[in-house]
Amino acid sequence: MSANVTAEISLSAGGSTVPFVTIDREHAAIRDDLRAAFNRVLRRGTFVLGDEVERFESAWASACGTAHCVGVASGTAALTALLRAAGIGPGDEVIVPAHTYIATALSVLDAGGTPVLCDVDDRTGLMDPAAANAAVGPRTAAILPVHLYGQLCEMRPLTRLAERHGLALLEDAAQAHGATHQGRPAGGFGAGAAFSFYPSKNLGALGDAGAVCTNDGALAERIRRLRNLGQRRKGEHVTFGVNERLDALQAALLHVKLRHLEAHNAARRDHAERYRRLLAGRARLLEEGPASPCVYHVFPVRVERRDRVAAGLARSGIQAAVHYTPALHRQAALRGRAFATSDLVNATAWAAEELSLPMGPLLRADEVDRSAAALLAALGAVGADRYVVEGGKRGSAVDG
Repeated sequence: MSANVTAEISLSAGGSTVPFVTIDREHAAIRDDLRAAFNRVLRRGTFVLGDEVERFESAWASACGTAHCVGVASGTAALTALLRAAGIGPGDEVIVPAHTYIATALSVLDAGGTPVLCDVDDRTGLMDPAAANAAVGPRTAAILPVHLYGQLCEMRPLTRLAERHGLALLEDAAQAHGATHQGRPAGGFGAGAAFSFYPSKNLGALGDAGAVCTNDGALAERIRRLRNLGQRRKGEHVTFGVNERLDALQAALLHVKLRHLEAHNAARRDHAERYRRLLAGRARLLEEGPASPCVYHVFPVRVERRDRVAAGLARSGIQAAVHYTPALHRQAALRGRAFATSDLVNATAWAAEELSLPMGPLLRADEVDRSAAALLAALGAVGADRYVVEGGKRGSAVDG
Protein backbone atom coordinates (compact mmCIF):
# COMPACT_ATOMS: atom_id res chain seq x y z
CA MET A 1 0.00 0.00 0.00
CA SER A 2 1.41 3.41 -0.94
CA ALA A 3 2.04 6.08 1.65
CA ASN A 4 -0.61 8.34 0.07
CA VAL A 5 -3.27 5.62 0.25
CA THR A 6 -2.29 4.89 3.86
CA ALA A 7 -2.69 8.57 4.66
CA GLU A 8 -6.13 8.72 3.05
CA ILE A 9 -7.40 5.67 4.94
CA SER A 10 -5.87 6.46 8.32
CA LEU A 11 -6.80 10.12 8.47
CA SER A 12 -10.39 9.34 7.62
CA ALA A 13 -10.70 7.27 10.82
CA GLY A 14 -11.23 10.44 12.86
CA GLY A 15 -12.48 10.74 16.42
CA SER A 16 -9.89 9.25 18.74
CA THR A 17 -6.59 10.84 19.67
CA VAL A 18 -3.36 8.90 19.33
CA PRO A 19 -1.57 9.29 22.68
CA PHE A 20 2.06 10.31 22.85
CA VAL A 21 2.75 7.65 25.51
CA THR A 22 0.79 4.61 26.73
CA ILE A 23 1.43 4.77 30.49
CA ASP A 24 -2.25 4.38 31.39
CA ARG A 25 -2.53 1.21 29.30
CA GLU A 26 0.67 -0.22 30.77
CA HIS A 27 -0.56 0.31 34.33
CA ALA A 28 -4.03 -1.04 33.57
CA ALA A 29 -2.49 -4.30 32.32
CA ILE A 30 -0.63 -4.89 35.62
CA ARG A 31 -2.99 -3.12 38.02
CA ASP A 32 -3.38 -6.09 40.37
CA ASP A 33 0.39 -6.57 40.70
CA LEU A 34 0.90 -2.87 41.39
CA ARG A 35 -1.82 -2.91 44.03
CA ALA A 36 -0.28 -5.97 45.67
CA ALA A 37 3.09 -4.17 45.86
CA PHE A 38 1.42 -1.08 47.31
CA ASN A 39 -0.41 -3.12 49.94
CA ARG A 40 2.81 -4.90 50.88
CA VAL A 41 4.62 -1.60 51.49
CA LEU A 42 1.63 -0.23 53.38
CA ARG A 43 1.50 -3.32 55.59
CA ARG A 44 5.22 -3.28 56.39
CA GLY A 45 5.31 0.43 57.18
CA THR A 46 8.84 1.14 55.88
CA PHE A 47 8.48 3.93 53.33
CA VAL A 48 12.04 5.21 52.77
CA LEU A 49 14.94 2.91 51.85
CA GLY A 50 14.72 -0.51 53.53
CA ASP A 51 14.18 -3.99 52.11
CA GLU A 52 12.06 -2.95 49.11
CA VAL A 53 14.76 -0.55 47.92
CA GLU A 54 17.52 -3.11 48.42
CA ARG A 55 15.50 -5.71 46.53
CA PHE A 56 15.03 -3.42 43.55
CA GLU A 57 18.66 -2.26 43.65
CA SER A 58 19.82 -5.86 43.42
CA ALA A 59 17.47 -6.60 40.52
CA TRP A 60 18.42 -3.47 38.57
CA ALA A 61 22.15 -4.03 39.10
CA SER A 62 21.71 -7.53 37.71
CA ALA A 63 19.76 -6.21 34.70
CA CYS A 64 22.55 -3.72 33.98
CA GLY A 65 25.34 -6.23 34.52
CA THR A 66 26.89 -4.19 37.33
CA ALA A 67 27.97 -5.10 40.83
CA HIS A 68 26.17 -2.23 42.56
CA CYS A 69 23.05 -0.09 42.27
CA VAL A 70 22.13 2.79 44.55
CA GLY A 71 18.56 4.06 44.39
CA VAL A 72 17.94 7.80 44.71
CA ALA A 73 15.01 10.20 44.46
CA SER A 74 15.25 11.15 40.76
CA GLY A 75 17.34 10.91 37.63
CA THR A 76 18.76 14.37 38.26
CA ALA A 77 19.72 13.35 41.79
CA ALA A 78 21.44 10.29 40.30
CA LEU A 79 23.50 12.45 37.95
CA THR A 80 24.51 14.90 40.66
CA ALA A 81 25.37 12.15 43.13
CA LEU A 82 27.44 10.32 40.52
CA LEU A 83 29.37 13.46 39.63
CA ARG A 84 30.03 14.38 43.24
CA ALA A 85 31.03 10.85 44.20
CA ALA A 86 33.42 10.80 41.22
CA GLY A 87 35.14 13.86 42.69
CA ILE A 88 33.76 16.57 40.41
CA GLY A 89 33.79 19.98 42.09
CA PRO A 90 34.73 23.65 41.65
CA GLY A 91 37.30 24.21 38.91
CA ASP A 92 36.48 20.97 37.12
CA GLU A 93 35.11 20.91 33.58
CA VAL A 94 32.81 18.17 32.35
CA ILE A 95 32.18 17.58 28.65
CA VAL A 96 28.48 17.12 27.85
CA PRO A 97 26.60 17.04 24.53
CA ALA A 98 24.82 20.23 23.55
CA HIS A 99 21.77 18.21 22.47
CA THR A 100 20.24 16.68 25.59
CA TYR A 101 17.83 17.44 28.41
CA ILE A 102 19.08 20.35 30.50
CA ALA A 103 19.34 18.18 33.63
CA THR A 104 22.62 16.80 32.29
CA ALA A 105 24.25 20.23 32.43
CA LEU A 106 22.45 21.39 35.57
CA SER A 107 23.76 18.37 37.45
CA VAL A 108 27.33 19.36 36.55
CA LEU A 109 26.64 22.84 37.93
CA ASP A 110 25.04 21.40 41.06
CA ALA A 111 28.18 19.35 41.69
CA GLY A 112 30.24 22.54 41.41
CA GLY A 113 31.69 21.86 37.96
CA THR A 114 31.42 23.67 34.63
CA PRO A 115 29.67 22.09 31.63
CA VAL A 116 31.66 22.24 28.39
CA LEU A 117 29.29 21.68 25.48
CA CYS A 118 30.36 19.60 22.50
CA ASP A 119 28.58 18.84 19.25
CA VAL A 120 26.65 15.67 18.45
CA ASP A 121 26.60 13.26 15.54
CA ASP A 122 24.31 14.47 12.78
CA ARG A 123 22.86 10.98 12.24
CA THR A 124 22.13 9.96 15.83
CA GLY A 125 22.06 13.07 18.00
CA LEU A 126 24.59 11.37 20.29
CA MET A 127 27.88 12.80 21.55
CA ASP A 128 30.41 13.01 18.72
CA PRO A 129 33.69 11.46 19.98
CA ALA A 130 35.73 13.79 17.73
CA ALA A 131 33.92 16.83 19.11
CA ALA A 132 34.45 15.56 22.65
CA ASN A 133 38.15 15.15 21.95
CA ALA A 134 38.35 18.73 20.67
CA ALA A 135 36.66 19.96 23.85
CA VAL A 136 39.29 18.50 26.21
CA GLY A 137 41.24 21.19 28.02
CA PRO A 138 43.56 21.52 31.01
CA ARG A 139 40.65 21.61 33.48
CA THR A 140 38.66 18.75 31.97
CA ALA A 141 37.89 16.14 34.64
CA ALA A 142 35.14 14.01 33.12
CA ILE A 143 33.16 13.12 30.00
CA LEU A 144 29.41 12.64 30.37
CA PRO A 145 27.91 11.07 27.23
CA VAL A 146 24.12 10.78 27.06
CA HIS A 147 22.50 7.64 25.64
CA LEU A 148 19.78 9.74 24.04
CA TYR A 149 16.51 8.32 22.72
CA GLY A 150 17.43 4.83 23.93
CA GLN A 151 20.61 4.26 21.92
CA LEU A 152 24.08 3.91 23.40
CA CYS A 153 26.83 6.30 22.41
CA GLU A 154 29.99 5.09 20.72
CA MET A 155 31.62 4.07 23.97
CA ARG A 156 34.84 2.56 22.61
CA PRO A 157 36.37 5.84 21.30
CA LEU A 158 35.05 7.71 24.33
CA THR A 159 36.65 5.14 26.63
CA ARG A 160 39.97 5.53 24.82
CA LEU A 161 39.66 9.31 25.04
CA ALA A 162 39.01 9.19 28.78
CA GLU A 163 41.91 6.81 29.37
CA ARG A 164 44.30 8.88 27.27
CA HIS A 165 43.63 12.02 29.29
CA GLY A 166 42.98 10.43 32.69
CA LEU A 167 39.32 11.51 32.76
CA ALA A 168 36.33 10.00 34.50
CA LEU A 169 33.86 8.49 32.02
CA LEU A 170 30.31 8.71 33.37
CA GLU A 171 27.12 7.63 31.60
CA ASP A 172 23.84 9.54 31.49
CA ALA A 173 21.63 6.50 30.85
CA ALA A 174 18.34 8.19 31.76
CA GLN A 175 16.73 7.03 28.50
CA ALA A 176 18.55 3.73 27.96
CA HIS A 177 16.83 1.13 30.15
CA GLY A 178 17.68 -2.23 28.62
CA ALA A 179 19.65 -0.75 25.70
CA THR A 180 22.84 -2.57 24.75
CA HIS A 181 26.06 -2.12 22.80
CA GLN A 182 27.58 -5.33 21.46
CA GLY A 183 25.33 -7.19 23.87
CA ARG A 184 26.45 -5.25 26.94
CA PRO A 185 23.72 -3.23 28.67
CA ALA A 186 23.94 0.45 29.46
CA GLY A 187 25.32 1.12 32.90
CA GLY A 188 28.65 -0.68 32.96
CA PHE A 189 30.82 1.12 30.40
CA GLY A 190 32.11 3.97 32.53
CA ALA A 191 32.91 4.50 36.19
CA GLY A 192 29.18 4.77 36.83
CA ALA A 193 25.85 5.42 35.13
CA ALA A 194 22.84 7.48 36.16
CA PHE A 195 19.31 6.28 35.39
CA SER A 196 16.00 8.10 35.62
CA PHE A 197 12.75 6.29 36.38
CA TYR A 198 10.52 9.23 35.54
CA PRO A 199 7.04 7.81 34.73
CA SER A 200 7.38 8.11 30.94
CA LYS A 201 10.72 6.29 30.76
CA ASN A 202 10.99 2.73 29.40
CA LEU A 203 11.13 1.67 33.04
CA GLY A 204 9.12 4.30 34.86
CA ALA A 205 8.01 4.71 38.45
CA LEU A 206 4.69 6.18 39.52
CA GLY A 207 6.50 9.33 40.54
CA ASP A 208 10.13 10.44 40.53
CA ALA A 209 12.94 7.96 41.12
CA GLY A 210 16.48 7.30 39.93
CA ALA A 211 19.54 5.14 40.47
CA VAL A 212 23.29 4.95 39.93
CA CYS A 213 24.85 1.70 38.70
CA THR A 214 28.56 1.01 39.03
CA ASN A 215 31.16 -1.74 39.39
CA ASP A 216 33.13 0.42 41.83
CA GLY A 217 32.25 -0.53 45.40
CA ALA A 218 33.86 2.57 46.89
CA LEU A 219 31.95 4.85 44.51
CA ALA A 220 28.69 3.09 45.39
CA GLU A 221 29.34 3.53 49.11
CA ARG A 222 30.04 7.26 48.67
CA ILE A 223 26.71 7.63 46.85
CA ARG A 224 24.86 5.71 49.58
CA ARG A 225 26.20 8.15 52.16
CA LEU A 226 25.63 11.15 49.92
CA ARG A 227 21.94 10.33 49.32
CA ASN A 228 21.34 9.90 53.06
CA LEU A 229 22.70 13.10 54.62
CA GLY A 230 26.25 11.78 54.81
CA GLN A 231 25.18 9.02 57.17
CA ARG A 232 27.20 5.82 57.50
CA ARG A 233 24.91 4.36 60.13
CA LYS A 234 22.02 5.85 62.07
CA GLY A 235 23.13 9.01 63.81
CA GLU A 236 26.71 8.85 62.46
CA HIS A 237 27.15 11.48 59.75
CA VAL A 238 30.68 11.22 58.42
CA THR A 239 30.63 13.37 55.29
CA PHE A 240 28.64 15.98 53.37
CA GLY A 241 25.28 14.65 52.25
CA VAL A 242 21.83 15.53 50.99
CA ASN A 243 18.37 13.99 51.28
CA GLU A 244 17.87 12.15 47.98
CA ARG A 245 16.67 8.75 49.21
CA LEU A 246 14.53 6.41 47.12
CA ASP A 247 11.02 5.74 48.42
CA ALA A 248 10.24 2.12 49.23
CA LEU A 249 6.92 2.38 47.39
CA GLN A 250 8.56 3.49 44.13
CA ALA A 251 11.14 0.71 44.46
CA ALA A 252 8.39 -1.89 44.92
CA LEU A 253 6.44 -0.62 41.92
CA LEU A 254 9.57 -0.50 39.77
CA HIS A 255 10.35 -4.10 40.71
CA VAL A 256 6.93 -5.10 39.36
CA LYS A 257 7.42 -3.17 36.13
CA LEU A 258 10.97 -4.45 35.60
CA ARG A 259 9.53 -7.89 34.78
CA HIS A 260 7.94 -6.38 31.65
CA LEU A 261 10.85 -4.24 30.43
CA GLU A 262 12.29 -6.68 27.90
CA ALA A 263 8.92 -7.36 26.25
CA HIS A 264 8.04 -3.67 26.25
CA ASN A 265 11.35 -2.73 24.62
CA ALA A 266 10.73 -5.35 21.93
CA ALA A 267 7.31 -3.81 21.28
CA ARG A 268 8.86 -0.35 21.00
CA ARG A 269 11.31 -1.66 18.41
CA ASP A 270 8.45 -3.25 16.45
CA HIS A 271 6.63 0.09 16.37
CA ALA A 272 9.83 1.84 15.30
CA GLU A 273 10.30 -0.57 12.42
CA ARG A 274 6.72 0.06 11.31
CA TYR A 275 7.34 3.82 11.38
CA ARG A 276 10.51 3.30 9.35
CA ARG A 277 8.67 1.41 6.62
CA LEU A 278 6.00 4.08 6.36
CA LEU A 279 8.31 7.11 6.54
CA ALA A 280 11.35 5.93 4.58
CA GLY A 281 12.66 8.76 2.43
CA ARG A 282 10.05 11.25 3.66
CA ALA A 283 11.65 12.45 6.90
CA ARG A 284 15.07 12.14 8.46
CA LEU A 285 14.99 9.19 10.84
CA LEU A 286 17.30 8.34 13.69
CA GLU A 287 20.12 6.12 12.50
CA GLU A 288 21.04 3.08 14.57
CA GLY A 289 24.54 1.77 14.96
CA PRO A 290 24.76 -1.92 13.97
CA ALA A 291 25.97 -2.89 17.44
CA SER A 292 23.62 -0.58 19.36
CA PRO A 293 19.93 -1.39 18.81
CA CYS A 294 17.79 1.47 20.07
CA VAL A 295 15.03 0.86 22.63
CA TYR A 296 13.19 4.02 21.52
CA HIS A 297 12.35 5.98 24.62
CA VAL A 298 10.82 8.24 21.97
CA PHE A 299 10.70 8.00 18.17
CA PRO A 300 12.38 11.16 16.82
CA VAL A 301 12.14 12.40 13.25
CA ARG A 302 13.74 15.49 11.74
CA VAL A 303 11.60 17.67 9.52
CA GLU A 304 11.71 21.07 7.91
CA ARG A 305 9.27 23.66 9.32
CA ARG A 306 8.95 21.54 12.43
CA ASP A 307 6.55 23.72 14.39
CA ARG A 308 4.09 23.95 11.52
CA VAL A 309 4.29 20.20 11.00
CA ALA A 310 3.64 19.65 14.72
CA ALA A 311 0.56 21.88 14.51
CA GLY A 312 -0.71 19.78 11.61
CA LEU A 313 -0.30 16.61 13.66
CA ALA A 314 -2.26 18.16 16.52
CA ARG A 315 -5.12 19.02 14.18
CA SER A 316 -5.19 15.38 13.09
CA GLY A 317 -5.45 14.18 16.69
CA ILE A 318 -1.86 12.99 16.96
CA GLN A 319 -0.06 13.84 20.20
CA ALA A 320 3.57 14.66 19.42
CA ALA A 321 6.35 16.40 21.33
CA VAL A 322 9.56 18.33 20.73
CA HIS A 323 12.90 17.38 22.32
CA TYR A 324 15.21 19.31 23.08
CA THR A 325 14.87 22.91 22.04
CA PRO A 326 16.56 25.26 22.29
CA ALA A 327 19.91 23.48 22.37
CA LEU A 328 21.85 23.87 25.62
CA HIS A 329 24.07 26.68 24.39
CA ARG A 330 20.92 28.79 23.86
CA GLN A 331 19.30 28.06 27.22
CA ALA A 332 19.06 31.18 29.38
CA ALA A 333 19.69 29.19 32.55
CA LEU A 334 23.16 28.24 31.30
CA ARG A 335 24.22 31.67 30.08
CA GLY A 336 27.58 32.46 31.64
CA ARG A 337 27.64 29.07 33.38
CA ALA A 338 28.54 26.78 30.47
CA PHE A 339 30.63 27.27 27.37
CA ALA A 340 31.35 25.60 24.05
CA THR A 341 34.53 25.13 22.05
CA SER A 342 32.80 24.87 18.65
CA ASP A 343 29.80 26.30 16.81
CA LEU A 344 27.60 23.24 17.59
CA VAL A 345 26.08 23.06 14.12
CA ASN A 346 24.55 19.61 14.50
CA ALA A 347 23.08 20.23 17.93
CA THR A 348 21.48 23.42 16.62
CA ALA A 349 19.99 21.55 13.67
CA TRP A 350 18.58 18.79 15.87
CA ALA A 351 16.97 21.38 18.15
CA ALA A 352 15.35 23.10 15.16
CA GLU A 353 14.09 19.97 13.40
CA GLU A 354 13.41 17.24 15.96
CA LEU A 355 9.83 16.03 16.40
CA SER A 356 8.88 13.00 18.53
CA LEU A 357 6.02 10.81 17.32
CA PRO A 358 3.80 8.69 19.59
CA MET A 359 5.71 5.77 21.11
CA GLY A 360 4.94 3.24 23.79
CA PRO A 361 4.86 -0.54 24.17
CA LEU A 362 1.06 -0.70 24.13
CA LEU A 363 0.60 1.61 21.17
CA ARG A 364 -1.52 -0.16 18.53
CA ALA A 365 -0.36 -0.78 14.97
CA ASP A 366 -3.26 1.27 13.60
CA GLU A 367 -2.17 4.17 15.80
CA VAL A 368 1.35 3.99 14.38
CA ASP A 369 -0.19 3.98 10.89
CA ARG A 370 -2.36 7.01 11.71
CA SER A 371 0.59 8.90 13.16
CA ALA A 372 2.78 8.22 10.13
CA ALA A 373 -0.03 9.15 7.75
CA ALA A 374 -0.70 12.39 9.60
CA LEU A 375 2.99 13.27 9.48
CA LEU A 376 3.11 12.71 5.72
CA ALA A 377 0.01 14.82 5.26
CA ALA A 378 1.40 17.60 7.45
CA LEU A 379 4.71 17.56 5.57
CA GLY A 380 2.86 17.92 2.29
CA ALA A 381 0.66 20.70 3.60
CA VAL A 382 3.62 22.88 4.58
CA GLY A 383 5.78 21.97 1.59
CA ALA A 384 8.33 20.10 3.67
CA ASP A 385 7.82 16.85 1.79
CA ARG A 386 10.11 18.02 -1.02
CA TYR A 387 13.05 17.03 1.18
CA VAL A 388 14.25 13.47 1.01
CA VAL A 389 17.10 11.60 2.60
CA GLU A 390 19.80 10.38 0.25
CA GLY A 391 22.82 8.69 1.74
CA GLY A 392 22.28 10.37 5.07
CA LYS A 393 22.04 13.87 3.60
CA ARG A 394 19.04 16.02 2.84
CA GLY A 395 18.47 17.02 -0.76
CA SER A 396 15.67 18.41 -2.87
CA ALA A 397 13.44 15.87 -4.53
CA VAL A 398 13.16 16.06 -8.31
CA ASP A 399 10.01 17.94 -9.33
CA GLY A 400 7.45 16.34 -11.59
